[in-house]
Formats: sequence, C-alpha cells, structure tokens
Amino acid sequence: MSDFKDEVMKMKFSTRIQQMQESPVRKLVPYAQRAKANGKHVYHLNIGQPDIETPSVFMDAINDYDSKIIKYSFSQGEPTLITAIQKYFARDDIFFEHDEILITNGGSEAVTFATIAMCDPGDEILVPEPFYTNYNGFTGEVNVNIKPITTVAEEGFHLPPQKEIEALITPKTKAILFSNPGNPTGTVLTKEEMLMIADIAIKHDLFIISDEVYRGFAFDGLEGISMGTIKSVSDRTLIIESVSKRYSACGARIGSIASKNKELMKQILKLCQARLCVATLEQIGAAALYQLPTEYTESIRAEYEARRDIVYETLNQIPGVVCEKPTGAFYVVAKLPVANAEEFIIWMLTEFSDHNETVMMAPAEGFYATKGIGIDEVRIAYVLNTKEMARAMELLKIALEEYNKN
Repeated sequence: MSDFKDEVMKMKFSTRIQQMQESPVRKLVPYAQRAKANGKHVYHLNIGQPDIETPSVFMDAINDYDSKIIKYSFSQGEPTLITAIQKYFARDDIFFEHDEILITNGGSEAVTFATIAMCDPGDEILVPEPFYTNYNGFTGEVNVNIKPITTVAEEGFHLPPQKEIEALITPKTKAILFSNPGNPTGTVLTKEEMLMIADIAIKHDLFIISDEVYRGFAFDGLEGISMGTIKSVSDRTLIIESVSKRYSACGARIGSIASKNKELMKQILKLCQARLCVATLEQIGAAALYQLPTEYTESIRAEYEARRDIVYETLNQIPGVVCEKPTGAFYVVAKLPVANAEEFIIWMLTEFSDHNETVMMAPAEGFYATKGIGIDEVRIAYVLNTKEMARAMELLKIALEEYNKN
C-alpha cells in the first residue's frame, strides 16, 4: 500500500495546467457562500449573469421539436440556426454564406478554436487590457501568449496611438483580439479605432478576432460597430457571436464563428468535427432567439443603460473613485480609494454588512496581463434590476467610508 502511495506522489500535473490562471470572477465565491450561510444577503455584481428572463421563444422552439430521437447535429451546426444568424447579420448589411458560419459551444469555444487555427505554441495575440479574463485560459491552454495593449481608466479604456500598438508587434504576433463593446470596461470603440485596428492588421499581416457578444448594447446614442462592416479586412476577420448576453441565455452555451475567409473556416471545421457537434436542442432554441425583432434588443439595451446611470452616478459621488462613463455592455471598471481591491471585497463579504446586506464585485487585477496593474480596481457587472442596483451601490458607498476609517 505504501508503495502505491509513493508512486502517486510522483505523479505530476502538466506545466500548462499549473500556469493557467484561476478565475478572478469566481475564486472569491467561497467567501460569498459563507456570507450567505451566515444569513447575509449578497448582491452579486461579480459575474455577467443577467437577471432578465430568457425570451419564451427559446423553450417554445425546444418544446415544439417533434423528433423522437435527439440525434447528433452537424459539426458545422444546425442549418436553421446558421440561417437565422445569417439573417441577423444581414440586418446590418453584413452578408455571410452558409459555409462561412460555424456553431460553437459558446463564445468560449469559438475563441479557443480561433486561437488553435491561427497560432502555433509560443505565438502571440495582441489584446487590449483589461480584457475578459478567460482569454488567458483560452489561449494559455494551447500555449499561446497574450501580449497586452495597456489602456487606462482615465482615458475611458480607449486604445493608445497606433505607434504604441505597433511597437508591441513581433515576428510571433499572429492576431489582434478584442471585445466591442468591451468586457470588463464597457468601452465602445470608435469608428476611428476600428479602422486603426484594420490598418495595423493589413500592415503587419495579422488576423482579427472580433468578440461581438455585447453588440447591440451601446448607450448614449453610440453604435457598436461590427468589424464585419470593414470590407478591407474581411479576409482576415473572424467574428465571435453568442446568445448568452444579448438574449440572457448564458446556460444555453451557443456561440458562433463567422468569417469570409473560407480556408480559415475549413480549418476550424476540423476542430468542430473533432468534438462532434454542439447540443441539438439548444441550437433549436437559439435559432428562435436570433429571429426576435430588433425591438427586443433595443428594450434590453434601454434597461441596461438605466442601470449604468445608477452605477456611474453613485461612483461619481464617492471621493477618490476614478471612473469614466462606460458606454456599452453591462460592466464598468473603477479605481477605488483602497490599496488592494481584492482585500476590500473579501472584507465586504466577511466583516461588513448594513442591515445584513453586502455586495460582491470582481477584483480587476485578474483582467490584466501586466503585473502590478489593476490592484486597486474592481469590475462591477450591473446585471440586477434598478432598485437592487441602487441599493448595491449605496452599500458600496457606505462600505468604502467604513473601510477607510480603519
């Protein structure tokens, strides 16, 4: 028996898995669970899980599915869903052929597949930071490195000048990856920024991975521009889509990849075939979501804009907070008047309460690749209704006052 134990002790995990980052969004969950077990009400602003009901057409379509066997779907995806996505893009005069769209297990798999198809181990992808923290996981698991383009709160997390970005490019740089509107910043890139990305990609022969999961959620009259509208880079652009946020269907895990580069899509299809297919029923439901009229997205956008206003107005009232007004998605990154945001969040969950209520946010340090940045920042996801958001922000204001007295 002891020999067996000795052998087990010699077993080693891969360097790849040990170097993967733990999710900064989820790693503090045990503190929240203990707080709730102790009777506290926790307002969850730490994760992008909308509270808006998933449209009923999703389940209606699944319930109307009349096959007595849930069969494998096509590796490329259900034809009805692909057609629905084609029509969705066509609303904005973006036209994809049927073989230029692949269905994936959420936007997550889409980014992973794009990385595998574009990069060899040791290659680099440029990503504006702070960025969706799981980009680290999607690239790291296939030994591809993120090269950060640093953006700052004081400038609304907009891109730096072109020369600064180009200075980061090396022979190993293969692509530029970004989300627009942005997670975690809520920044909506301007037309000029989009054209700059296109120019850099052409000049340096790079792919563009445009994560457009939050497209449609742009505020203050702004437009979340799709990279698909910039024809000069259509052969090197890959667009990531998902039903998770726009239709509040995170658990459905339905995403897609779209690109005019047929050879790239042919290569990515190999990966789709290797994992057989995406869940059949969820694709049937997702096809119904994509057929919803634009009025649906507009009503949801207005709701998030109202929530954004509550968050931003409260943050502006708190001394020491640095926060530019977010213009899209449903997130904001704010610098707090604390030395360490993660320690402050843990304190809020373990020691602070007002009328037995507290708030959970995500420490923003984990959304950066550059060490030492974001230590005093948090990401707030305004995914609760306006009444609850107002109370959550009131709690944050009270907590900061109390925390800085000690």
